[in-house]
Amino acid sequence: MSMHTASASWNALRSQTERAMDSEPTLAAVFRQAIIEQPDFGCALAHRVGRTLADTPEQQALAERFAGIHRQAPELTDSAWRDLQAIVSRDPAFDTALEVFLFSKGFLALQAYRIGHHLHGQGERLLAMFIQARCNERLAIDINPASRIGSGIMLDHGTGIVIGETAVVGDDVSILQGVTLGGTGKEGGDRHPKVRSGVMIGAGAKILGNIEIGEGAKVGAGSIVLHPVQPHTTVVGNPARQVGKPKHARPALDMDQSFDEQG
Repeated sequence: MSMHTASASWNALRSQTERAMDSEPTLAAVFRQAIIEQPDFGCALAHRVGRTLADTPEQQALAERFAGIHRQAPELTDSAWRDLQAIVSRDPAFDTALEVFLFSKGFLALQAYRIGHHLHGQGERLLAMFIQARCNERLAIDINPASRIGSGIMLDHGTGIVIGETAVVGDDVSILQGVTLGGTGKEGGDRHPKVRSGVMIGAGAKILGNIEIGEGAKVGAGSIVLHPVQPHTTVVGNPARQVGKPKHARPALDMDQSFDEQG
């Protein structure tokens, strides 16, 4: 995202907040702390994540540290914008970017993960694990900081999502509540799924082992997937079986969770 586009998006978010302060004055303090008093989107994200994950004595220190990370790694802010836009465009439960920023715990957990992943890459394992543990405790979403996740991601509802250490998730993926990207035992090494771009994974699906879910595939709700899934195919069941092809080339974008023999 260019600096101009990012600035325009931040200004639009602030404008939404100002209108919300007029329409819902009960939440004026929340709006001020979260958006109005923040100098930019990266600082706003850092403040939001810090307040959620830490107890009061630690909140300011974490927020300042996280803001510094966003300044050092602007790609985190770019990915956050793409995630936010993905949720607004795919999830009818949210009408505005402000609603997503304040109330989507899937979005919040993903931005916390991104900070943790950066820290993990810098060798700061303890703080990265603290972020993972607090997200699990407070948001019921468990994402290992060593996993690799692209941008334009929607974690719909988010509750119960588990993403393991060596999992890979491509761009423009939608993952619903209760999904596990897990291993199959206590083996070490590369042991988690590789989910390619455009995939939609339905609620409660379990994808286990170092297997590939091909680009544009759709995994039905409640499916147990133990074998690779070919690109642009739909699988359902326990064990998962192919039942057709998705109607959309990138099912994550249209969020059609129904399926028939054509997908």
